[in-house]
Amino acid sequence: MTLNLTAVGPTVRAVAESNVNPGLLGFVVVALLGVATWLLIRSMNRQIKKIDLPDDAPDEPTRDGSEQG
Repeated sequence: MTLNLTAVGPTVRAVAESNVNPGLLGFVVVALLGVATWLLIRSMNRQIKKIDLPDDAPDEPTRDGSEQG
């Protein structure tokens, strides 16, 4: 089984010699990822604010005058 790489050679050489940059598509992808991250963080903060945590240590001393802890 032999691979014929003669057809691939000029294409690879042409891409390697040209100036390749991300362009508009790269910018759009990064911008969308940034917006999605911002929306997820905003949603997470709203959900965390809904959580009501009980106090762990009461402020009042016990009957014998000592504090719990």
